[in-house]
Amino acid sequence: MNFVNRRNELEFLETEYRRETSSLVILYGRRRVGKTSLISEFAKDKKALYYLATEESIGVNRAMFKDIAADHLNNSLLKGAQVNRWEPIFEALIEDGKKRLIVIDEFQYLGKSDGAFPSVFQKIWDTLLKDSKVMVILCGSLISMMVEQTLSYSSPLYGRRTGQIKLGQIPFSHYDEFFPGKSRDELIQLYSITGGVPKYIEVLGNAPSIAKTIEANILSTSSILYEEPYFLLGKEVSEIGSYFSVLRTIAAGNYKLGKIASFLEVKQQSLTRYLKVLIDLDILEREVPVTEKNPEKSKKGLYRFKDNYLRFWFRFIYPNRSRIEEGQGVEVLDKILQNFIDGHVAYVYEDIARASLWNILESENCGVNLSAVGRWWDKENEIDIVGLDEESRTIVFGECKYWEEQVGMSVLKDLQKKSASVVWNSGHRKEIFVLFSRNGFTKELLAYAENQEWLILKSR
Repeated sequence: MNFVNRRNELEFLETEYRRETSSLVILYGRRRVGKTSLISEFAKDKKALYYLATEESIGVNRAMFKDIAADHLNNSLLKGAQVNRWEPIFEALIEDGKKRLIVIDEFQYLGKSDGAFPSVFQKIWDTLLKDSKVMVILCGSLISMMVEQTLSYSSPLYGRRTGQIKLGQIPFSHYDEFFPGKSRDELIQLYSITGGVPKYIEVLGNAPSIAKTIEANILSTSSILYEEPYFLLGKEVSEIGSYFSVLRTIAAGNYKLGKIASFLEVKQQSLTRYLKVLIDLDILEREVPVTEKNPEKSKKGLYRFKDNYLRFWFRFIYPNRSRIEEGQGVEVLDKILQNFIDGHVAYVYEDIARASLWNILESENCGVNLSAVGRWWDKENEIDIVGLDEESRTIVFGECKYWEEQVGMSVLKDLQKKSASVVWNSGHRKEIFVLFSRNGFTKELLAYAENQEWLILKSR
């Protein structure tokens, strides 16, 4: 699979590498998101040592690291030496004074094997590496452990790093680079399952249809993605059943804290810990209406999936595991396909449209500089997209329809009606309306839009 996007991350790493002094970068993010691929791309033209830590003892890891360092340096003396400390290995790596990249992947396993290792590495950095010409990348995929061992105030390494990257998913705007021959509709539906996770894209992207993709790579109990959520959460949390219950409840359409608690028959206070962990792991996000002045204190918060594959899996696979494992995969697939567009893809289409709003307004020369984009709702109305430009007092309203039919005037009128409920610079604001449609617009709406600068129509 081609290496796609990550331009900003590569530029940042190159800047760190060009430092005259040493640099220490923490690179972390959930599994499958492409951390190792990013490192490989960055290290292509550099004198680099790469070590993948394991869950074995600290002594075994030290011995393996020593052997890799000896091979890297072509140092037969180091290769044959018995080393019971880390310092001599790093001393050998900096002895020649050359610029060198040292990568320790899955760094958190070293701290897990030996709780003192972060302190050991802190001493190595302070006494050996800091004043040499090395660049060190500490990489890890267990987010909670990486934060605890490298980024938190209590970590011995706190304050040593020169930079950090929390690697996220690749945006949909780069998705066609993976599949240049697919239609936009095909891309949207594939993205609704894979999100921007490179490993999922690699596994799911080559089937001839979305139905074949789901059947072969998700519904098959032997496929690597069938058990993926267990693999993702198993090493991050101890009460996996409780977390799965929360995620299944949200996937079923219960987004408010009160509704989640009611569905699970627990007190709201007991859920906050689980929700915070899931947000820290980039699985969920807490969303409030974009016009809220104090988002953290808002009582309108909703909890939604940030990961398309997990949203799909908990919506369609987890509730049907018994049927799948009893050999009823065909029946489950039929049920999925009946609800796939309206119950899943349509919501992801909103996310795609929301993320594209900045570029659309720029291409239309609207003279708008948005400071915030999100959704908006109250007790009676909901608007898919609302963008705010505080400086010019411009507000943008957007509606998304992933329908078979064309979008007509009724959708515009309904959006205009709902927009009147949004209290933001009322009476002193400029309004722009943007309609997104899967299959275009009626002739009536197209003709009307020709002379309306405040109305933008976007198909697909």
